[in-house]
Amino acid sequence: MLKYEAIIGMEVHAELLTQSKMFCSCSADFFGAEPNTLTCPVCTGMPGVLPVINQKAIEYAVMTALALHCEIAEASVFSRKNYFYPDLPKSYQISMYDLPLSKNGWLEIELDSGSKRIGIERVHLEEDTAKLFHVDGHSLVDFNRSGVPLMEIVSQPDMRSADEAYTYLTKLRQILRYLGVSSGDMEKGAMRCEANVSLRPMGSTEYGTKVEVKNLNSFRSVKLALDYEIQRQSRILDEGESIKQVTMGWDENQDVTVVQRSKEYAHDYRYFPEPDLPPLSISREWVEEIRSKLPELPAARRDRFIAEYGLSAYDAGILTADKAVADYFEACVKAYPQAKTVSNWITGELFRLLKETETNIEEIRITPAALAELLTLVEKDTINQNTAKAVLGEMFKSGRVAAEIVAEKGLAQISDADELGRVIDEMIAANPDQAAEYRAGKERLLGWFVGQAMKATQGKANPQLVTELLKEKLR
Repeated sequence: MLKYEAIIGMEVHAELLTQSKMFCSCSADFFGAEPNTLTCPVCTGMPGVLPVINQKAIEYAVMTALALHCEIAEASVFSRKNYFYPDLPKSYQISMYDLPLSKNGWLEIELDSGSKRIGIERVHLEEDTAKLFHVDGHSLVDFNRSGVPLMEIVSQPDMRSADEAYTYLTKLRQILRYLGVSSGDMEKGAMRCEANVSLRPMGSTEYGTKVEVKNLNSFRSVKLALDYEIQRQSRILDEGESIKQVTMGWDENQDVTVVQRSKEYAHDYRYFPEPDLPPLSISREWVEEIRSKLPELPAARRDRFIAEYGLSAYDAGILTADKAVADYFEACVKAYPQAKTVSNWITGELFRLLKETETNIEEIRITPAALAELLTLVEKDTINQNTAKAVLGEMFKSGRVAAEIVAEKGLAQISDADELGRVIDEMIAANPDQAAEYRAGKERLLGWFVGQAMKATQGKANPQLVTELLKEKLR
C-alpha cells in the first residue's frame, strides 16, 4: 500500500496572441524576429516612461476565465512585483497580486476512474520578461519578448499524480487553443508551467512542505519531473528527514530535479499597487458580451459529435482534441454527410500522412470538399478503397483533386462482370490445385484468389464483385 499521497498544484503561464505587447504598442509577434528589433522605451524599462493597458489582452484573459468558470472581479489592480534579474531591466514586473482579474474557477478532466474537477485559484495578467542566451561564457539579452502579454492560470492543489497533472495541462491547452487566445506551443515557450509538489502520509489532511519544480518545457517533462520528485521526496521521508522548501529545476539530460535556489515568498517580492496604472474596472455588460462570444468548447463539442453524428466517444474525442481537426471534419460532413466514413478517413489515412510529414491539418492542400469528392468516388464504385488511399496520397502531395488524378492515371475501378469473369476464368485455369483445395473445403483460399485477381487488374477490380464471381465460379 502507498505510504504517501502526492499533492500537486500547477502554475501555467500562456503568452497571449495579441498584436501588441501588454503595456506598449510594440509587436508581440516576436518569434523569429531579429533580436532587439521589437522594442521601445516602455518594454526596455527606460526611466520616465508610462505603460498603457492592452484592452485585447484583458478581453482574452476574461474569455479564458469564463471558460474556466471563474468569477470576474469588478475591480482589479496591477501591482509591481520587485526582483532583480538581467531579463527585467526596470527591476520589477507588472503583475497582479491581491486583487486579481478572476478567481474561484474549475476545470474538469477525464481519468480512467471517471471525471475529476480541478479547482482554479485565479487567472490574472502580467508582462513577460526578456530572453537570455548564454553563449561562450557570456549572457546576451533579447528584449523582443519583454512586455508580451502573459496570462497566469493557477490551480488549486487538487492533483494527486503526474498523470492527473499531465491530463490537466493537455486539457487546459486544448481550451486555450479553442478560444484562440494562445498557441500553447511549449516548444516555443508560448506555454510554460511550474509544479508545486508535496507529500503527506496517506489519510492525513495536513499539507506537507511544498517544493516548486521549474524548467518544464514539454508535457513529457512534466510527467517525468513529477514522478521523479515524488520518488525523491518519498525517499527523504522514509529516511526520517524533512523536506526543504526550495525551487527545483528539471534537468532533461539527467532526468533528475536539481536545487536552483531557496523558495521565495510573496513578501520577498515587496508587492505594491502599480502607481502608473489605474485600477481596472470591468463592467458586467462587457463580461456578458465576452461570454456571448465564447466558442463551443472541446467537451461540449465532443458530446455534440456523439449525439449529432453518432460517433463513439473515442472517435469524437480524437476529432475534437484539435479545433482545426474538428472544423475540418464538420466541413467534410457538410459535403459528404456520412460522419463515420469521414471520421475513419480523417483519423486513419489523413492522420497517417500528417504524422509522416509532420504537418498540421491547417497546412494541408486537401480541402474538405476535395476529401468529400474522393469519398463520393469510392461510394459510387468509381474507385475502390485501396486505390482511394493511393489517390489521397497524391492529393496530399500535389493538391490536385481526386477525379483529375483518377482520370489521368486510369485508376477507375473495373466493375464490368464480363471483363472480371474472363480474368477469373484465366486465373482459376492457371491454378487448378488451389481451386481443387478450395472445393475440397479449404475456404480460406478465397482470400488468396481475390488477391490474385486484384494483382492481375493492378488493384482496379471491384473487390466485392470479384468475391461474388469467385464464389460462383469456384462452386
